[in-house]
Amino acid sequence: MTWLSELAERLPEMWPVLWFGTLDTIYMVLWATIFSILVGLPLGVLLVTTDRGGLTPAPVLRAVLSAVVNVGRSLPFIVLMVAVLALTRLLIGTTIGPTAAVVPLSIGAIPFFARLVETSLREVDRGVIEAAHAMGTRKLTIVGKVLLPEALPGLVAGLVMTVVALVSYSAMAGAIGGGGLGDVAIRKGYQQFDDYYLWATVVLLVIIVQAAQSLGDLLIRRLSHR
Repeated sequence: MTWLSELAERLPEMWPVLWFGTLDTIYMVLWATIFSILVGLPLGVLLVTTDRGGLTPAPVLRAVLSAVVNVGRSLPFIVLMVAVLALTRLLIGTTIGPTAAVVPLSIGAIPFFARLVETSLREVDRGVIEAAHAMGTRKLTIVGKVLLPEALPGLVAGLVMTVVALVSYSAMAGAIGGGGLGDVAIRKGYQQFDDYYLWATVVLLVIIVQAAQSLGDLLIRRLSHR
């Protein structure tokens, strides 16, 4: 009871810091997710369509793209953040704050999402694609009207996984001044030995992940029963 009563007394003091930390985390994850879709989706499509037996086989291009994706996925995120500090400063003008953190978050998430897109597209029944191709459908139309719609539930599942990973990445971004709940946990919880802030950030991060996962599961169920 003593712990709960102390938490209740401190909540008005803690809430503004936790609230703005939550908003910063959502901001970072949202923008990184948008960039992951804009770049990762076409990259995943290219990995499938340029493979041997794909719509437009190009083994050399496919090998180059695959190597780039593998390099992006092999770097631990904490190392990636430091490695792209110069690029972040060039693009944003600073390496501190949520906007600056979007750069390494996006770079880390794009290859991750691209591989998930590739996996989802490979699960589409080849008979459907071959039937569309036999009817003289243009390759770009097959991608947009057949391949992507057929793989939509898997694509959404991959996107949810990416969002969950980005929440984890955003917490690590707090280690180098990226802001968000990770920054609150390190600055207020760890460095100032304040367990209330530390556990509050843990609870809020779990809530964000659960909300994203539940929304994704609901959307996947609806898409699967179309």
